[in-house]
Amino acid sequence: MSVISSVTVNVPATTANLGPGFDCIGAALTLCNQFKFTRLDEGGLTIHVTGAEAERVQTDESNLLYQAFLKFYQYIDQTPPPVKIEIGLGVPLARGLGSSATAIVGGLVAANQLAGQPLSQVQVMELAIAMEGHPDNVVPALIGGCRLAATSDAGWEICDVPWDENIVPVVAIPNFELSTSEARRVLPTEFSRADAIFNTAHLGLLLRGLETGKGEWLRAALQDKLHQPYRKALIPGYDAVNAAAVAAGAFGMVISGAGPTLLALADAAHSQAVELAMASAWKDTGIDAEVRSLALDTKGATYEREVRG
Repeated sequence: MSVISSVTVNVPATTANLGPGFDCIGAALTLCNQFKFTRLDEGGLTIHVTGAEAERVQTDESNLLYQAFLKFYQYIDQTPPPVKIEIGLGVPLARGLGSSATAIVGGLVAANQLAGQPLSQVQVMELAIAMEGHPDNVVPALIGGCRLAATSDAGWEICDVPWDENIVPVVAIPNFELSTSEARRVLPTEFSRADAIFNTAHLGLLLRGLETGKGEWLRAALQDKLHQPYRKALIPGYDAVNAAAVAAGAFGMVISGAGPTLLALADAAHSQAVELAMASAWKDTGIDAEVRSLALDTKGATYEREVRG
């Protein structure tokens, strides 16, 4: 009888909110973490991490990737096998690019493969949302593309958001962190009706702007009243980087997830100029940032299995 001896899972980074789509919209980007789970015949847990910031990742049972792996086996009421985990980091930690979502999705997908795929992709997605607490990062990390998530009486409804091929996501990743808990702490507990209407209208416009690539719509659509006005104070140089990106030809700039990474959307003709402008503006405020033009990842989490026996 053949047994899956190991599974290697690649999970893309994500950017969430995209301005007015607070906690409901996210997109997968062409930047990823890799997780390899190898089944052991005996022994306990071994975790080895490589890549930038590797020393900051927990290598015991508190590791989020392993917690997701355990959560899966608890859900199917089976004992998890002893495993060796190899983590290759490509997504910066605590920068607003969904690093925790990659761990949750990676652990669940790997467990599902090693267990013989007892759960469907939808069931894995629901487990991931339950672990993360909201869908905007884990859903595109799992299934790729740009996705809008909404609840219904039957559960989650996931909508594919068409993304015009000429829209380039430019990420500016600074050399400092911002925790999600801190970014949520600064948000008001109540919002006005006017702000709710503003975001509803701008989210609708954003969906059409992403689909068509129409610059005038995107320039207006990326505005937001629910989180960015409060969070930008936590990001030194925000206004300068925003002004530089727009002056260089970006349609607009938003906070990626909870930050501090900033995301500009530009067309292909202007993306390189936007990269240079954002990096220069942050450097002028004393902050070094890695600025890169990426693309929409359409595959989501992918895996390769090795079989023995």
